[in-house]
Amino acid sequence: MKTATTRRVAITGAAGFIGSHLTERCLRLGDEVVGVDNFNDFYDPDAKERNIAFALTSDRFDLIRADIRDQEVVSRVFAEFKPTHVVHLAAMAGVRPSIESPAYYTDVNVNGTVSVLEAAAGSQVEQFIFASSSSVYGNNKKTPFSESDPVDYPISPYAATKRAGELISHSYSHLYSMPTACLRFFTVFGPRQRPDLAISKFLRLASEGLPLPIFGDGSTSRDYTYVDDIIDGIMATMEAVGHGFEIYNIGGNKPITLADLLEVIERVIGEPLIIDRKPMQPGDVNRTWADLTKSRRELGYMPQTSTETGIKSQWQWYLDR
Repeated sequence: MKTATTRRVAITGAAGFIGSHLTERCLRLGDEVVGVDNFNDFYDPDAKERNIAFALTSDRFDLIRADIRDQEVVSRVFAEFKPTHVVHLAAMAGVRPSIESPAYYTDVNVNGTVSVLEAAAGSQVEQFIFASSSSVYGNNKKTPFSESDPVDYPISPYAATKRAGELISHSYSHLYSMPTACLRFFTVFGPRQRPDLAISKFLRLASEGLPLPIFGDGSTSRDYTYVDDIIDGIMATMEAVGHGFEIYNIGGNKPITLADLLEVIERVIGEPLIIDRKPMQPGDVNRTWADLTKSRRELGYMPQTSTETGIKSQWQWYLDR
């Protein structure tokens, strides 16, 4: 039976990598959840069907198959469900594809975000959470990256759309007194990771004995963040008392070079990797590294999973599928 304290959480992109993990966590905690996802073909829609299969067994979950740009549908869903919290994860993801289709990325990531914000403001939600990205920092020369660093120079259309999403979220927070948090995720990995992302691609190619395309000399570094730690960050944000507008880094805080990552993967799978060296790609940043001072202080956020432990978990998931 629902209690007065039960959260009603609307999650966009609920069938995706992060969205499906968040949906499961919320359901296990007793929340009521409505998920919105259009199951687009950026990658195999059947994978998303598998992601969301567990949630569909719960009587506290409803799935709406819709595009977030359809403001009439999104507003109707929010009006009927009356969410207390909105976690807006749905987006076209990926730096390199955004260079090929900048107009499409802008339409989905900016106009889609406006559509969800309109619905949230109309429903007078208690909190709005926007999934941003470490890509907004561009090639920031200062490390680690802090929320107070300037983010005026994105180097890909994807990064620009995420920064635009933060700005438009701020305007809605101001206009409608809607507590809003933008979470800058740092290179998320783990079971269900999108197949186009590095670790997922490397594990698949390695399992097939195929060469791994490696861009650059291996000196670039990323602050990889295991998906359970990302979900912990989202949940900590939902549990915090929301006031005004905030931005938080949600990362692993232990960057690793590409060369070292490949060594970890070799240890995990127990086989040497075949490397295919390629030049750096336009839009790729040289490094990411999350300063978690603010997230720790205000959210109590502390990542728990090392890169190697997380890759072991993702490798086992890959083998068990």
